[in-house]
Amino acid sequence: MAQTSKPAPAALWAILFVLTAVLCAGCGNQQSNSANTPPHLHEAVPPHGGTPVPLSDDYQIEWVLDASAGRLQAYFLDGEMENFVRITPASFDVTATISNRREVLHLAAVANTATGEKIGSTSLFEAQGQWLKKINRFDVVIPQITVAGTTFSNIAFTFPKAIAPNGGK
Repeated sequence: MAQTSKPAPAALWAILFVLTAVLCAGCGNQQSNSANTPPHLHEAVPPHGGTPVPLSDDYQIEWVLDASAGRLQAYFLDGEMENFVRITPASFDVTATISNRREVLHLAAVANTATGEKIGSTSLFEAQGQWLKKINRFDVVIPQITVAGTTFSNIAFTFPKAIAPNGGK
């Protein structure tokens, strides 16, 4: 009867060590294969297809016009426009200028039972105006709005082609 020999414990550990080293060789921190490849930058895309207006690096407002309903909506979002940001006001006003005529829009908080948003803790505000059914471009000034404890004043932009507001903190 032929006898089989068992590998010595040291030899078994050596084999396991080599196999582990080979398997882990591909698991290291891999760099891009091109030193000239720029890092991927996230592009903030308005989730409702509206006009984004940055308040800061941390917060933006997306403005959406439903002209057929005469309704303007304002969604408060984080700086990347990925997450809704709930704010506490029950409403806020903006002044719209159309051909040297001023209109004040009163944006009221909108509750949403599906998301648990309520007046005093919501990310959506909306206003109605008959003139919104006829006019689709106008200048806007937000006199003052507070988001997460930071107050922003005199935020000015053109709807729908907002590029950057002139406002600040």
